Amino acid sequence: MGDFLYMPDIIQLLPDSVANQIAAGEVVQRPASAVKELVENSIDAGADKIQLILKDAGKSLIQVIDNGCGMSVTDARMSFERHATSKIRKADDLFAIRTMGFRGEAMASIAAISHVELKTRRHNDELGTCINIEGSEVVSQQPCSVNTGTSICVRNLFYNTPARRNFLKSNPVEMRHIVDEFQRVSLAHPEIFFTLHHDGEEVYHLPATSLKQRIIHLFGNNYNQRLVPVEEDTSIIKLRGYVGKPEFARRTRGEQFFFVNNRYIRDAYLNHAVLAAFEELLPDESFPLYVLFIDIDPSKIDINVHPTKTEIKYQDEKSIYAIIRSAVKRSLGKYNITPTLDFDQENSIGHLITQKPTDEIVQPTISFNPDFNPFANDTKGADRELPFLRSAGDHRKTPVQQNWEMLYEIGKRENTQQHEIHADRTISVEDDEVSKPSERQLFQVHNRYILSQIKSGFMLINQQAAHERILYERFLQQLDTHSGLSQQSLFPQTVTLNGADFELLRELLPDVRALGFDIREFGKNTVVVEGIPADLGNVNEHSLLEHLLEGFKNNLSILKVDKRDNLARSLARNAATKIGVRLSLEEMNLLIDQLFACQMPNIALNGKPIISTFTLNELADRFEK
Repeated sequence: MGDFLYMPDIIQLLPDSVANQIAAGEVVQRPASAVKELVENSIDAGADKIQLILKDAGKSLIQVIDNGCGMSVTDARMSFERHATSKIRKADDLFAIRTMGFRGEAMASIAAISHVELKTRRHNDELGTCINIEGSEVVSQQPCSVNTGTSICVRNLFYNTPARRNFLKSNPVEMRHIVDEFQRVSLAHPEIFFTLHHDGEEVYHLPATSLKQRIIHLFGNNYNQRLVPVEEDTSIIKLRGYVGKPEFARRTRGEQFFFVNNRYIRDAYLNHAVLAAFEELLPDESFPLYVLFIDIDPSKIDINVHPTKTEIKYQDEKSIYAIIRSAVKRSLGKYNITPTLDFDQENSIGHLITQKPTDEIVQPTISFNPDFNPFANDTKGADRELPFLRSAGDHRKTPVQQNWEMLYEIGKRENTQQHEIHADRTISVEDDEVSKPSERQLFQVHNRYILSQIKSGFMLINQQAAHERILYERFLQQLDTHSGLSQQSLFPQTVTLNGADFELLRELLPDVRALGFDIREFGKNTVVVEGIPADLGNVNEHSLLEHLLEGFKNNLSILKVDKRDNLARSLARNAATKIGVRLSLEEMNLLIDQLFACQMPNIALNGKPIISTFTLNELADRFEK
């Protein structure tokens, strides 16, 4: 007890450098987090031109250059202090936030785990300021000649936290995360000119434009026909933006963006409101594109929920849900995507009517033959005599009468004839199971299932699931042995992808080539496909790559499997014979042989059975009930 009374004090305040490193663990999780914070600072500075330059997917260099308001000498130094910000002054300001940042943690956190160089100059200053910081310590600060605005270089991210650096993924993976953040911030501000350069190559060049054009510049020209405008103005929120047409829905949620007061957010509740508007319009497990902006009074929301500021709490969630759902549903109906009863159609389709100049309007005319006599004999038309022009004495039967009489005759036939037809096709249940493919008794049921007799009864095989299993195991083997055969295209196809999909393809390129694809990069977000796997036959290269990447991303979000397994699953599902395809006897035999040569012939890729067997006892029970 006495020793306890004289124990020294053990609780101490952490040094600022250590506290900043701890805060950096929440604020800066990867290079994409630093990119987000730096670009948002440039937007808050009022810049209308922002350049992002990267090396090694941000691991070696992240540089953001803007033409914003710049900073004074004192502000430049203060910007790296914890909880130092120009965005708010008092606690009440938290409920009137219109800026991107407000916590005052990002710059201090970034400076704690990297080498930072800041150059900045205000419009009215002759000289700017240059500050160099390494691990929260200011190495130098001096005047310099620099353009108006701010340039920040972040080098060697996580250099003093090796554990965090070791957890970073490959360059293509980290680049995909950066592209995701870049897309979000550039969608929120189409009025700002953005560029993105990576390892000396320009990835994005986005001039200031409208929201629709910004979406097209980011995701591709083919999106021009996919967008449906949404607009709603209420006392609670103002809603604007675009949703995608249902027929262009994808298997992943990648192209879904909600912005509240121009801040990107994630909200499952509001996402459900959009999906509810698409009810009965989307195939199963499909997700529509949407880019929606909500403008709301800042005092009615709380964005200080998480350091990343992607979660928001609302005062009146249910009303916002109802507004979004009804606005999206009305837009889909207004543009003739959903069937509606609209008694005010002048307002909804007026934009489709093009006014012509008065001098181009021509009065309609009618032409007729004054000598035409409908009762005159037409020798040319004698061979196509119509039934209602026949005389009463003509007893020739019309085709319709003949068909009705045939149906009547069928009805009078004895039932034994019907039984004989089925008896001819019945497979003898006493026959032993045949082993030779040429002797098998196979039937295709509704172009979906293959029915084959076995000794104990018969089995049904799901033809699509079986082919998926065959291709999946074959592709896995090719990935392990790099033995995929390529079928060269007579005319190589150029395929342009959006930035995120292009980075994903670059990451997968070695394995994609191992499967038999002959692909090479061809400039900005573009590849040339010179060959595809020999197993795939004649397919469209562009849609094949798109579906391959979509399937890969979808598996990534649902299944925790490695990259090669994911790639083999995605390609197998896209290349397999689909339901509704008629197979010849030879094709059915080959499918069964290859299925039973697989390691797991009974289990489909989704975990469900491929084969279902029915025994003679089960059949007997059914008929004896």
